[in-house]
Amino acid sequence: MIVETTSEDYASLIRGRAPGTYTLADTPIAPPPVLVMLAGVAETVRCTFAPASWLIVDGNEIVGLCSVTRPPENGIIDIGYGIAPSRQGRGFATGAIADVVSWAVRRAEVSAVTAETGIENFASQKVLERNGFARIGERYDEEDGPLISWLRSTD
Repeated sequence: MIVETTSEDYASLIRGRAPGTYTLADTPIAPPPVLVMLAGVAETVRCTFAPASWLIVDGNEIVGLCSVTRPPENGIIDIGYGIAPSRQGRGFATGAIADVVSWAVRRAEVSAVTAETGIENFASQKVLERNGFARIGERYDEEDGPLISWLRSTD
């Protein structure tokens, strides 16, 4: 299940605490500097589009995050996601991305969802394939190396 985030949620996560009544997985979703970066991205996106990001939850436990990575352009949103290492391989990413796609299909202003995965990140590639994303190309990123680009139309 996905739950829209707030600035306060990120502040709690950065401090190593669960927001609200949630609990945290026993391994962090991401290190504090990455959470700070994600909070900044969410604030930037939230200025023109919402929701900007979601907690990925299982029952009462936060197991991951999913974010719109930049303000939408021409009806296309780009997403990124991550699951706490101790919760990977349990279908949480697949379910969360299914929820995001379902949400996007109901939004008239969203025509497509894009994402990128590392060339060697086979698990993430499967998550996108299971959710109807098509591989549309590759690119090289200075920070992340070779990436595969994916697209899922909301039609």
